[in-house]
Amino acid sequence: MSSIREALEQRERDTLAPQAALSAASRGRLRAEREDDVRPAFQHDRDRIIHSKAFRRLKHKTQVFFAPAGDHYRTRLTHTLEVSQIARTVAKVLRVNEELTEAIALGHDLGHTPFGHAGERVLDALVPGGFRHYEQSLRIVDVLENDGQGLNLSWEVRDGIGRHSKGKQGSPVGLDPAKRSATLEGQIMRVADLIAYVNHDIDDAVRAGVLRAEDLPRDAVAVLGETSSARIAQMVKDVVVETQAADLAEIRMSEAVLQATLAMRAFLFDAVYENETATAEFKKATGILGGLWEKVRERPADLLDSRIVEAEGLDAAARDFLAGMTDRFAVSLYERLFIPKPWIGPLAWDQL
Repeated sequence: MSSIREALEQRERDTLAPQAALSAASRGRLRAEREDDVRPAFQHDRDRIIHSKAFRRLKHKTQVFFAPAGDHYRTRLTHTLEVSQIARTVAKVLRVNEELTEAIALGHDLGHTPFGHAGERVLDALVPGGFRHYEQSLRIVDVLENDGQGLNLSWEVRDGIGRHSKGKQGSPVGLDPAKRSATLEGQIMRVADLIAYVNHDIDDAVRAGVLRAEDLPRDAVAVLGETSSARIAQMVKDVVVETQAADLAEIRMSEAVLQATLAMRAFLFDAVYENETATAEFKKATGILGGLWEKVRERPADLLDSRIVEAEGLDAAARDFLAGMTDRFAVSLYERLFIPKPWIGPLAWDQL
């Protein structure tokens, strides 16, 4: 009797586009294992990511604004969920593998540092050889999770996570085939990431009073729309229409929408990500992470994973420890290690 998983794998073969990645045709895992009786490989990977400790920590990692007082600002976790929603919408229309797309989306930012991109810049300067969050995301799923055993994800999920980053200037589409994700699902996640953060970071910046909606570049607004929801709808429609027109050869955007999207991102870098008012608190991240970097390397036996220290060295263990911290854990540990506690002393009757 065939398993439930095999029936679901057959459903994929029957319903998905020929260009879709099939669970049964995965290139495999880092370590061979018996597949689940119920869940196809990519669904199993998605579930492993959701249940990981690194995924739960995303709720206390900064997206743009550090420790915002309001309840409605994005965190790294809500960003991840918005990316997943957009990516699944595109995947559903194109009839490619939604569960692979979702797994990549949910895992793509697991390696982000505390304090957002400011924290990444600090670690990049501190860690010998530099620091890149997408590489750390892969390290988490390959090595650090599950008490050092990793999540043993499929090759396709790992490929999508490792090739999602765009940086300040990179385009979400049109990459050299050797540099883009090997699957359409991974390419979808890359463009969905940009669609999500360009729009929700504008929304948060307006809420924070850092910019006004009328400050947005008017040429880009004319192409994309006046509101976040209108812009997301326009971008998503453009991606699916252009990709379908290319017979799913690769994920595409029209030139007009792509250039408007990149213009909006460039505006965000100038007005928000590198704005002195918006990032004033992040300057303190340099001192916090720099201080912690030195202190944990002075006290590895107390603070670092001895297995990583022994196998890969002190710098690797310190990098993994700092990168995995939430914002509030980093601040709390810094206070514990560097801020002296007031000394009360024994109480005597004449002091009462």
